[in-house]
Amino acid sequence: MENSVYIVAGARSAIVPSGGLFKNLNYYDLAAPIIEDCLKKIGLPPNKVDELIVSNAIGGGGNPARLVALASGLPQSLAGLSIDRQCVGGLDSLLVGKALIHSGQAQVVIAGGTESHSLRPKRYYKSIGEKKYIHKNQAPFLPSFYNDPLMEVAAAELANQYNISKLEQHEWAIESHVKAMKAKDELSKEIVMIPEVPILHDPFTRSLTMETCQRSKVLSDSVSTASTSVAADGAAFVVLVSEKILNTLSINQALRIIDGKTSGGNPELPGLAPIAVSDFLLKKNHLSSLDLDVIELMEAFAAQAIVCAKELKLPKDRINLSGGSLSRGHPIGASGAVLAVRILNELKNDRKYGLATIAGAGGIATGILFENITFNNLFTKKKSKR
Repeated sequence: MENSVYIVAGARSAIVPSGGLFKNLNYYDLAAPIIEDCLKKIGLPPNKVDELIVSNAIGGGGNPARLVALASGLPQSLAGLSIDRQCVGGLDSLLVGKALIHSGQAQVVIAGGTESHSLRPKRYYKSIGEKKYIHKNQAPFLPSFYNDPLMEVAAAELANQYNISKLEQHEWAIESHVKAMKAKDELSKEIVMIPEVPILHDPFTRSLTMETCQRSKVLSDSVSTASTSVAADGAAFVVLVSEKILNTLSINQALRIIDGKTSGGNPELPGLAPIAVSDFLLKKNHLSSLDLDVIELMEAFAAQAIVCAKELKLPKDRINLSGGSLSRGHPIGASGAVLAVRILNELKNDRKYGLATIAGAGGIATGILFENITFNNLFTKKKSKR
């Protein structure tokens, strides 16, 4: 485990649909309380943080990480690093932080993502030869010589190719809400209250019924609003440390990042990308899907999650144990980091291995394998170094 990197704390905000309770809060307003809480949990002062990596997909640029750093009370000497890989960026921030620590450039890195869909800027695009700029909700994810489908259209095509019915998609969505409703108290433990809006639950979670699903708006063919994650506001962050720092902390749990990877696949069917990434990670690290105790599989669309689960032969009773993004929402740049926080909260006691994986527009995906390190492991490791 030499040169390993560990998650020693993590938390998130509630995830709130766009235009809801967080509608007047900017992305740094959502991020700052999370970061402050993470450091407080493990007793690390802000001046011990070497870097802050922030995934933000729709905030309009301007190095969001710098704004988040200053809003969080981190040292002014910390510049902050912003990344944009759309949906997968929240997990990618962890991989960037891991690389910094592994290379010796940092000892403590805060990584995650934050998104205010409510306050996103409007974007206008103009093609060569056109006189007018046109407002578009979706940025171009592929060059003009590709078919650049809307995400719901791509999900519907995926469902068609893999014979995933509308009923099956709705059943998956209902189950996501059922699990989240049952786990409401447990989920509140990972949620940090935002001072301006004191809530400790995901307000979108509800008793979704098949009748409601059948009345939901059709977005494309078999894909409906009920089987699609709602655009949302939210933030999630974790604290990454080297083994040297780990051995100075008084904590009873940590997650070791075993391995991670980001890669591309078919750009016109982006929902397939997690399959190759997850399969690669499992084989490389001599694990099978049955070795995984906790699987956080992004549910941007029920169709995409169903296909990935089937193709990877993932045990369904270990997927999204407390519900997925269909039952809370999709704060794009933060969603991958939410998965990491979920893994931290679920991978405990006798659960050993976890996988978080997420697809992104343009046909990309990120996956990370985690190992639960218990207090006894940590104690034994510290004693062995004396």
